[in-house]
Amino acid sequence: MRYLFDDFVLDPDRRELRRTGDRIELEPQVFDVLEFLIRTRDRVASRDDLLEAVWRGRLVSESTLSSRINAARAAIGDSGSEQRLIRTLPRKGVRFVGEVREEQEWNAKSELEPVSLQATSSDSTAKSPSIAVLPFDNMSGDREDDYFADGMSEEIITGLAQCSGLTVLARNSSFTFRGRSVDIRRIGDELGVSYVLEGSVRRSAARLRITAQLIDARSGAHLWADRFDGGSQDVFELQDRITESVVAIIEPKLLFTEADRTRRRPPQSPDAYDLYLRGLSLINEYTAEATLEALHCFDKALECDPSYAQAMAASACYRGLSLFQGWAGPSEEPSSRGVRLAWDAIALAPNDPNVLWMAAFAIWVLAKDGPRSQELFRRSLSINQNSEIAMALAGWVEAANGNPAAGRELIEKSRRLNPTPPTPWVALAGMAFTYIAEGKYPEAVWWAEQAVVQNRRFALALRSLAVALVNVGEVDRARLIVNEILTIEPDATVARIPDRMPYVSEPVLQTYIETLRRAGLPQ
Repeated sequence: MRYLFDDFVLDPDRRELRRTGDRIELEPQVFDVLEFLIRTRDRVASRDDLLEAVWRGRLVSESTLSSRINAARAAIGDSGSEQRLIRTLPRKGVRFVGEVREEQEWNAKSELEPVSLQATSSDSTAKSPSIAVLPFDNMSGDREDDYFADGMSEEIITGLAQCSGLTVLARNSSFTFRGRSVDIRRIGDELGVSYVLEGSVRRSAARLRITAQLIDARSGAHLWADRFDGGSQDVFELQDRITESVVAIIEPKLLFTEADRTRRRPPQSPDAYDLYLRGLSLINEYTAEATLEALHCFDKALECDPSYAQAMAASACYRGLSLFQGWAGPSEEPSSRGVRLAWDAIALAPNDPNVLWMAAFAIWVLAKDGPRSQELFRRSLSINQNSEIAMALAGWVEAANGNPAAGRELIEKSRRLNPTPPTPWVALAGMAFTYIAEGKYPEAVWWAEQAVVQNRRFALALRSLAVALVNVGEVDRARLIVNEILTIEPDATVARIPDRMPYVSEPVLQTYIETLRRAGLPQ
């Protein structure tokens, strides 16, 4: 059962409240209060009713009860003075008075697209990639292990549901295929999803093995597969680790698969979502021309949908990339517009983890605001802890704010989450930066060299390698790296370093300035 009102969808089974597709984070008791009031909206709920339903009869203070009701109101755009949806009746109780539509049976469109009742097929969220997680097969031969196999699937469903831009089919739909040998393409058709994740669990003696594979439901092609092994005594820790890894790997894999598919398709009147994907697909080219084309795609997407928060955040993020790579040129427009787009995106989608980290990156680079960027990255990770790129960049920002050890811990975790990310140079260069911030230059050389091997056009990796080489006495090698820097940003000078570097502490910034001068970067 799902409840639809205004432009909200409340799903008790998944314990989710969404507004036009964006998930709104609620404390458990606030969710329970809202769900109870909607479910019993045909009558007034007394104080005792709420205590019994939410607190199981345990006595709580009036202020606690009032704060939960007010939080429920705030989550759905209501207030104590307006009481448009949740009305207080003096000396009687509280009642939900908004118009509610119930969905009692599943249909592919409503399950996969929890958007506004007024949404149309042109909405940018309507074409987001969708996935079904099938119940994992128990290969152990012991029926008692069925609970663990089911738990594995449910944990992955919960983890994937935290990924913005990815629609995850509810358990009660995907589990209808338990024990059935059905072609994946037929499952995709019946469930209306683009991708299917399936797997198996095998336990023997003291060992546990879990396999998982991601399949394109349209073509039947295998996109990814992996195997995880561990000891049975650490079964739940292993389950958590596998869930984190699967989610961290699948999210970017699906995004890039969708982006490549869109890019290959002839551009016949693309809508906002297609334009957004086309822009994202250009990132791996890592050139000034590709970045400019991506920004053009995002601008066109915003012409189609001026309130498209994801396109705003991506545009701001790519403007940040353009600046520190030296591709922006002398104009002030990229910085000023990028910062404005970042804050506008946050205002429109304050609970979208991808919007938060992309906007945080732009604010770090363009506004040179380390503390605010740090807070936004932390908010993003509090919503989705399985984003490898957000965690790696959060590590950069922690180090830039004077916490290199904490930053390194985040980057190391990002590498554990996804050992083969689409942009591995981000984490590798981040590790180098944390060691430069601590004055540990031999370690910085090793990590920066790994980053440069992955992407010789990544300006921050090249700068960091030159800085580290000078500080270990290899000035001649550092001069060669400076020559490479000048090939990707011909107008690079010592004077321009403060503008092109993101926010870093003043001592670290001076280290970059003085060391690159010694390495031969023009004044």
